[in-house]
Amino acid sequence: MPRRKVRSHRIVQGTPNSAETNSTEQQTAIGSSNVPVTPEEPIEVQNETGRTRRGRGRTVLSDLYDLDPVERVQVSSNSFGQPVGSEARLLAGYMGILARNANMLPINFESWHKVPESNKNQALDNIKARFALEVSDAYVKKALGKRWRDHKSTLKKDYFKTKTTLEERLQNVPPGMLRYQWEEVVRFWTSKKGEDREEVGKKSRQQQKFIHTAGSKSFVCVAHAEVFSIF
Repeated sequence: MPRRKVRSHRIVQGTPNSAETNSTEQQTAIGSSNVPVTPEEPIEVQNETGRTRRGRGRTVLSDLYDLDPVERVQVSSNSFGQPVGSEARLLAGYMGILARNANMLPINFESWHKVPESNKNQALDNIKARFALEVSDAYVKKALGKRWRDHKSTLKKDYFKTKTTLEERLQNVPPGMLRYQWEEVVRFWTSKKGEDREEVGKKSRQQQKFIHTAGSKSFVCVAHAEVFSIF
């Protein structure tokens, strides 16, 4: 199925982007680091049993950069201040890209609360340069935090759990990841504090009552679409 182009979404006029936000350097930085990634680039990942699986690589929403400097993708919200519609899915995908940007949102912090507010604001400004939002800044930062944690969880599963010794884990740096960040997070994961936190996370997931099975479409977007399909 072909990708849905940004032009099929609602586009509004906004204020011109700053030179820094629109620069080529800033656009290249959207990824785990400054390493460019092509859309749907296939990758190979080794699981805990030693088997290798192929999967879709990280997604780069390059169409967003085709917008004129004064254009934004309009993201509407429901009565609870949550983003809805196909634009919400585009926003979610873009937040996922920013969450994997090691320069913007480093992974070598124990928790999202310890990531400097200046980094979070940089990510927020980057989003506002491409989206006209009806949701609050607090909502966007919370959603970014969720994707940042998901990203760290994926890295831990694919590049940390697949190795046994500390040295192997330190050397198994994910593609595009900054080595010093990876080494710091590996040492934290192998510490008692890191292991205790993992146990807390496991217990929390076991108590989860609802499992998301709608792919990139959130519960909110599913409910929103069902309501409008009635009329």
